[in-house]
Amino acid sequence: MKLWLPTSHAFMATPSAFRSVRRACSASSSLKWEGGVSMVQGASRGIGLEFVKQLLEKNDKGHVVATCRNPDRATGLVDLKDKFAERLNIVPLDLTIESTIEASAKFIREKYGSLNLLINASGILSIPNVLQPETTLSKVERSSLMLSYEVNAVGPILTIKHMWPLLKAGGGSGTERDVAVVANLSARVGSIGDNHLGGWHSYRSSKAALNQ
Repeated sequence: MKLWLPTSHAFMATPSAFRSVRRACSASSSLKWEGGVSMVQGASRGIGLEFVKQLLEKNDKGHVVATCRNPDRATGLVDLKDKFAERLNIVPLDLTIESTIEASAKFIREKYGSLNLLINASGILSIPNVLQPETTLSKVERSSLMLSYEVNAVGPILTIKHMWPLLKAGGGSGTERDVAVVANLSARVGSIGDNHLGGWHSYRSSKAALNQ
């Protein structure tokens, strides 16, 4: 799902949020980041890692902030950092801990002052000995439902919340776009209309919530 964020629309927020936007706008006006600034949340492997790779390779001036829970164990990101040292930043972010999302936003604000693209790529379907896709309704557990919802739905919207002032400040500046973009990676199984087989209740429910 892609959310277009027109810079001409009114931004309703508290006075402190307006001050944050003004600070971000001031910072971004003093430094023009040609190629734009992108953030990929959930970048340690899979689709998220490939997004980082493509953003760096296809735009030789763009900067990328890649976030994941354990940067030290993200070997793919470390390899890209060796190759794109000046344009890639790896920042720790755990979707279940909001303070790490706030810290990531602070890092981007202080280093760049703005953001042009946010990709929420994180998602969980299974974790050994913790979370397994349910094949029958009898296997549904509260803990699985809550964990799936926290990572697949709550985490992405909290990330958008904290990056919103930066996206407002960045818009499409330095890119070929007119506006900033937020992209959330969902799944076809999150569609209620597509659910003819049942199963995977935690994952399906959380992705349906993400779609909303």
